[in-house]
Amino acid sequence: MVFTSTPRFKRWRARAIASTALIGLCLDGSALAAPVSGRWVTAWASAMQSIPDLPDPPPLYRTPEVAGRTIRQIVYPTVSGRSVRVHLSNALSRAPLTLTAVTLAQSASGAATRPGTSVRVTFGGKPWVTLQPGAEADSDPVSTELTAGEPYAISLAAGPAQTLTAWHRVANQINYVSTPGDHSADVRATAFPRKFTESAWVSGLDVQASSAAAVAAIGDSITDGLRSSLNRNRRWPDAFARRLEQAGVDRTAVLNLGISGNRLLSDSPCYGQALERRFERDALGHAAVTAVIVLIGINDINFGSMPPRVGLDCDFPHTSVNARDLTDGYRRLIDRAHRSGVRIFGATLLPASLPPAREAVRSAVNDWIRRSRAFDGVVDFDAALRDSAHPERLQRRFDSGDHIHPSDEGYAAMAAAIPVEMFATVTPR
Repeated sequence: MVFTSTPRFKRWRARAIASTALIGLCLDGSALAAPVSGRWVTAWASAMQSIPDLPDPPPLYRTPEVAGRTIRQIVYPTVSGRSVRVHLSNALSRAPLTLTAVTLAQSASGAATRPGTSVRVTFGGKPWVTLQPGAEADSDPVSTELTAGEPYAISLAAGPAQTLTAWHRVANQINYVSTPGDHSADVRATAFPRKFTESAWVSGLDVQASSAAAVAAIGDSITDGLRSSLNRNRRWPDAFARRLEQAGVDRTAVLNLGISGNRLLSDSPCYGQALERRFERDALGHAAVTAVIVLIGINDINFGSMPPRVGLDCDFPHTSVNARDLTDGYRRLIDRAHRSGVRIFGATLLPASLPPAREAVRSAVNDWIRRSRAFDGVVDFDAALRDSAHPERLQRRFDSGDHIHPSDEGYAAMAAAIPVEMFATVTPR
């Protein structure tokens, strides 16, 4: 089965399937693998980025051997459901993606899965799929029960010539690559000796749930959760999902669409497309997104002052920006969100111990976010984490040690600073 679907087609298909009462049709007209009822909502998501195309990349950008092997990655859905579909993305790759088998199972310890929980995922009724460069596709719905907050293993057996040309580089989760062969149905971990902390090919996991909706958290490394504890789900979107559940704002997914190093206005060889270019696909393109929280801009402010590097220069282009450049970019995001019927909340930029000229830009941007009333609401992360005596710095207890990224405690404080009442009406009733 070869797919060439686009983000626009994906959203159309999501609406079409959601409106079908009892049974839907695959792309080829055959019956779906599971009855369709209720509303599709993306319960977990990740933003893809291209891998630098270099003959001898530095260690951080060297990819594992995946040809004829199986990738097993662990995901944590934030909404429960009994019908599931996997969204594959080859949108940013330079080569076709061929998968010969895909399974979904409850995760056990490490790369192991719980016996008796594995289900085969199909595409147009077939167990294999090929996506051309630029293409995306949803799987057929599969009847299986997902529980919010629990780990699940998505196993993807790659074709014999498959390579990785796109991924999500900072997954902050240990994933696994097998020895040669299709090990997608293996329960034991022994066939998965290779660990890596990136993720690939799967950009969303959707479930069907009545009266459910999703909040897209989109931004840079601070949303991505860089320097939070590995394998422990201590990023601020994780903590916010738990907070919503505790506050009784149920059936609301929180999707982490941060990319470390990402900028609002400029692409990067390493850090993904500019957020304003990827906004429609990564924030608005997921099923049942009704609100977005945007935290972006600190890298735009910083990278213009970074020295050029020989070889792989991830900070290229070294574009200098002022506050007006960033606020004009925010306005463009706001317009796109509102045209899609989605509320958008602006988050203030955290302290980063910047030199005076760059700190002045950050301060002006934050003043605009707070005072312009351009966003539908404001999440004041800066006020929650700054040192009151030195507002250009993070509080010591919230600082991971690099004076830019929060610690686990800092990420928890970010989640606690989000006014839950702004999201109490996100879920349609």
